[in-house]
Amino acid sequence: MAFLQKKPNISTSTPLYTLSSSEACLIIGLGNPGNKYDNTRHNIGFAIVDEFARANNFPAWSDKKSMGCSITTAPMGNKKVILAKPTTYMNSSGSAARLVMSFYKLRPAQVLATYDELALDFGQLRTRVGGTDAGHNGVKSLISHVGPEFGRLRVGIANELSSKKDSAEFVLSKFTKDEQTHLSAITNEACVLITEYVFNGKLEPGTFSVL
Repeated sequence: MAFLQKKPNISTSTPLYTLSSSEACLIIGLGNPGNKYDNTRHNIGFAIVDEFARANNFPAWSDKKSMGCSITTAPMGNKKVILAKPTTYMNSSGSAARLVMSFYKLRPAQVLATYDELALDFGQLRTRVGGTDAGHNGVKSLISHVGPEFGRLRVGIANELSSKKDSAEFVLSKFTKDEQTHLSAITNEACVLITEYVFNGKLEPGTFSVL
């Protein structure tokens, strides 16, 4: 299992960096609402922000119909961190993101989206700022509503079956029993990357292997 060289403890109460108290950031996990989509590949973004909220003792999620998402917020160091899960369904994620950004007066540079990536193998994570939607409808919606210059944390979901099945069917399928045994390590690694983003104030591009 490969890990990052620098790993802050995501549950620590001591800030690793000092940032202006006026700063805030939005971490938006992409997925589909409803129990039938739980534990599917397309909802890995929801799973990651859920774990980040749990690990850092965020308050309970609040359903904000006016913004089309569930939200929870908490301070980390000197930064206000907003976690969001759109309830608009994947293909309209951008409308919710735009409403949240408008409410909190955020710029795209203050946003990190985490989502599934069919072009990456299961167990790989990749970070970057900007770029195209690469065929991901949730990201396409984000770009159309807020522009392309937001941070991306892409989580690989491809396996030996992904090239043999219809992509729409595959992304909505559940992880295999073997893959489920590795999900905790993957979500933990994603949380480390998010924590570094929160305290660094920027997203370093890179590819990381968990398996």
